[in-house]
Amino acid sequence: MKIVAIISQKGGAGKTTLAVHLATAAAAAGHAAAVIDLDPQGTAASWGDRRAAEVPEVISGQAVRIPALVNAAKQNGADFLVLDTAPNADQTASLACRAADFVMIPCRPSTFDLEAIETTLMLAKAAGKPAYVVLNAVPPRSSIGKEAAEGLVARGARVVPHQLTHRAAFTHGVIDGRTAQEFEPRGKAAEEIATLYKWLCGLVDMPTRGHAKKAA
Repeated sequence: MKIVAIISQKGGAGKTTLAVHLATAAAAAGHAAAVIDLDPQGTAASWGDRRAAEVPEVISGQAVRIPALVNAAKQNGADFLVLDTAPNADQTASLACRAADFVMIPCRPSTFDLEAIETTLMLAKAAGKPAYVVLNAVPPRSSIGKEAAEGLVARGARVVPHQLTHRAAFTHGVIDGRTAQEFEPRGKAAEEIATLYKWLCGLVDMPTRGHAKKAA
């Protein structure tokens, strides 16, 4: 089972959006995918409640129960697990980093957001887990994403080579429990998620296609 932790100390970075889109991409590809919602606000869990499809499964949990929740997901056959964490919660982020194989740090290309990722990078480093920053909500037809990526690399951060653009499909799709790839399958947002998912599979050594009929 591959475990990806989505972590950012900055609110509004797009953690839950990234978590449910990656998990849905994995489920659509045939993997037994699940999301553990560790945010007290329960945004991912609410999305799961609105969702008509059975996969991916979304489970609410607390930071102290991460080991038990991860073990339960594994015992139930999950092969792709996403940990959606809360902002400004160092204990949750730290425990999620320890449990994960890989850490993704969503970040908007603004000065305040870019400055806020240092703590998250330190948590991942302390846990000894590989971490990549994924630039999110990048304005279309703008050089700001490229400039932000170059700045992050200059500071020693690893940056995902694929960015997520600010697109309406990411917002409209989740209203009724869907995702951009379901709301607008042939749209650019769906294409961006597909590209990001394929890149992630290669990095964590997971086949892009699975064989599960339902999530854990």
